Amino acid sequence: MSELVGMGKKRKHEEASEAPKKEIAPARPQRTLVGWKEGEVEKQRDSPVFRNKEKVLVTCSRRITYRYRHLMLNVVSFLPHCKKDSKVESKESKGATLNELVELRNCSSCLFFECRKQKDLYLWMAKSPGGPSVKFLVNAVHTMEELKLTGNHLKGSRPILTFSTNFDKEPHWKLLKEIIMQIFGTPKDHRKAKPFHDHVLVFSIVDDHIWFRNYQISVPHNETDKVDRGGLDKMTLVEVGPRFCLNPIKIFGGSFGGPTLYENPFYVSPNQIRALEKRKKAGKYAKKVKAKTRRKMHEMSNPLEPDEFADMWKE
Repeated sequence: MSELVGMGKKRKHEEASEAPKKEIAPARPQRTLVGWKEGEVEKQRDSPVFRNKEKVLVTCSRRITYRYRHLMLNVVSFLPHCKKDSKVESKESKGATLNELVELRNCSSCLFFECRKQKDLYLWMAKSPGGPSVKFLVNAVHTMEELKLTGNHLKGSRPILTFSTNFDKEPHWKLLKEIIMQIFGTPKDHRKAKPFHDHVLVFSIVDDHIWFRNYQISVPHNETDKVDRGGLDKMTLVEVGPRFCLNPIKIFGGSFGGPTLYENPFYVSPNQIRALEKRKKAGKYAKKVKAKTRRKMHEMSNPLEPDEFADMWKE
């Protein structure tokens, strides 16, 4: 009976801890395309790898014309890392609204096409929320539908960005180059981007304006054969479109506002240009009125002599 009671007693904690443990099977080696990977120790990097997570919000103002809306859609077509949003009212408080939209859509940059008087198009490029931001006047707009060029490239492929040497001469051009590179450069591992380059985005400065062109990289080769390295010498560029010209107005330190870092001294607003054209037309009318008054004054100062035979046939 005493033996049965002894068997019913609980083990002490020390005895339980000394109980034999089950043997765990060794970890299975990782399988690769080449074979099994055994005995390789992964190299631990001191610094974390930089990953470009750039996302661009593209939107426009209300009452935008169809040509400028088509230009915006053309820009969206070669930016796979962008997100479209609904139209925003063009008011003084648009900066706070756009910054909030950028934050809600989890983006880091913004392209805002602002149309005024259904005539003038302004383009805002902004880094949110810290800035900087740039305001451009867009001129010489030609969409893909208007041009009907023969060039064509895959949608979502990564572009090669090329800049003229003028961008490295002055500090404000260097800042604009960096903003354009961050907004128009497609991230490498983006889920909507293709992993190769087949078109070139060209930004060149002429007469203090930034001219934009988009070219397809065309290499002549057979469909079945791969491109030889020697065949790259025959590579040509075929324009795709669209075309537009950017006239920088101001560079701000913040996002859609803040301290003015640069102001273009040669910028003339479209309203002033239209006012000058109206004055020229009004000047033509004023000249006609002055000519009439001068003619009347001349006739009054030099009256004609009375004609002797004026009343001869009245009888």
